[in-house]
Amino acid sequence: MPVAPLPVPALTVQHLSVAYDKAPVLWDVSWTTPQAGLVAIVGPNGAGKSTLLKAVLGLVPRLSGEVRVFGLPFAEARARVGYLPQRASVDWDFPATALQVVAQGRYPRVGWFRPLPRAERERARAALAEVGMAEFAGRQIGQLSGGQQQRVFLARALALEADLYLMDEPFAGVDAATERAIVGVLQRLAGEGRTVIAVHHDLATAPQYFDHVLLLNVRAIAAGPMATTFTPENLARTYGGRLSLLERAVAAAQAGKRPAAPVP
Repeated sequence: MPVAPLPVPALTVQHLSVAYDKAPVLWDVSWTTPQAGLVAIVGPNGAGKSTLLKAVLGLVPRLSGEVRVFGLPFAEARARVGYLPQRASVDWDFPATALQVVAQGRYPRVGWFRPLPRAERERARAALAEVGMAEFAGRQIGQLSGGQQQRVFLARALALEADLYLMDEPFAGVDAATERAIVGVLQRLAGEGRTVIAVHHDLATAPQYFDHVLLLNVRAIAAGPMATTFTPENLARTYGGRLSLLERAVAAAQAGKRPAAPVP
């Protein structure tokens, strides 16, 4: 009887190092994600979380290391990867409507510099509708609120119909309604067998939203299922020993509440 092949991890990083101006930002990071599910990257400011995503995508040079996406070099699996950048990195004055931005997610499938067929435009509209932005399709992106802009860029990522999504702070600066909408979309993607890797700052909601976690501070501190990895001991190692604050955050998360004090 033939043996079924083992699942291929969505992302495998081996001995990855990145430096800016000779200062290490990531150092010898090795990490393997599950084949599907919601994965958080958690760590203090300057820990290299955004850089890790950019290094996977080839947006910043690596000093060393290898990245595999579904067992392949990134260049060979590019079409299977969607990216949601930080809002602060986007030029919101660019003269494009919400629908035009989302439609960009369809071009890799039909070819750049070609007219987008009507069926593809309808797919873009459907992605906008999924994030509750259908009525803003004709609105210039610079005229939208921060939460609305984030929804538009999430819709663009959805329009790619990717298998692996890399999201850089998808909940940053959004209102509660937008956060709930984003969580719903991410859960739907995970339910379809896709993998979502997101940089996340709120320690209180991390266990509620994500299945797995990478704790990062230049090096990979710990990684694995949220239930066994997101512990006060590992968080203290990640954040430099600020244990009492982190213990309150973990306790609040386990109780389904936000901590009374903000957590860095």
